[in-house]
Amino acid sequence: MTDHGRRVVLVTGAASGIGAACCRRLAGPGIAILVHTRKNEDGAGRVAEAVRAAGGEAVVMLGDMADPALPAALVAQAAARFGGLDVVVANAGFADKTPTRDLDDPRMAASLDPILWGFLRLARAALPALRGRPAPRIVAVSSFVAHVFRTDVATFPASAAAKAGVEALVRALSIEAAPDGITVNAVAPGFTRKDPGTHAAYSAAQWEAVVARIPLGRLGLPEDVAEAVAYLASPAAGYVTGQVLHVNGGLG
Repeated sequence: MTDHGRRVVLVTGAASGIGAACCRRLAGPGIAILVHTRKNEDGAGRVAEAVRAAGGEAVVMLGDMADPALPAALVAQAAARFGGLDVVVANAGFADKTPTRDLDDPRMAASLDPILWGFLRLARAALPALRGRPAPRIVAVSSFVAHVFRTDVATFPASAAAKAGVEALVRALSIEAAPDGITVNAVAPGFTRKDPGTHAAYSAAQWEAVVARIPLGRLGLPEDVAEAVAYLASPAAGYVTGQVLHVNGGLG
């Protein structure tokens, strides 16, 4: 535990899906979570209530990760509200299937700004806050789209470029942060089930075809990814850094 018996966690993109599952998995007595979302205040509020119901503390903060000032503001709010910062889970982002030939500069920036630049700015702001804390952790959520390029799997060029950049930064940051005992890792989910009512990249028939290509025979669940994040965020993962843990059911 840290100041006042708390372990303080910041999760971006936490109103639904993987981010929300991470908050629920990490929640418990002695845990304080800053639940970030771009604009889904209702969803973030429900996640915060789930954290409190599990015995933890939670506060919600809204903002666009493409805003250069937001990452530092998130870190400052976590530290001010809870007395420090121990874990950063960088999950904010979205999937863009736009073909490369149609990726104009604004469309490309729409992925790079919140995902790659957002992660850089968040890590840059968090490193001084994490320094000196017990078991300090940065965990980025990447994606299979940065690794799987086949004719039978849709490509996500902008998302792939952004997530690949995040993974490169994870590896570089892990070296730079190691002297301070800060570990920096990433989790790369495979095809993961969306929350009901949220936007899906495929039709029902396309999802069936996707599942047929996954060796374990099912879509991943946000909870599957959250378990991996929880491990990398824990004191038990103190000798793991600079790694990308694939949670994809065997998708190659």
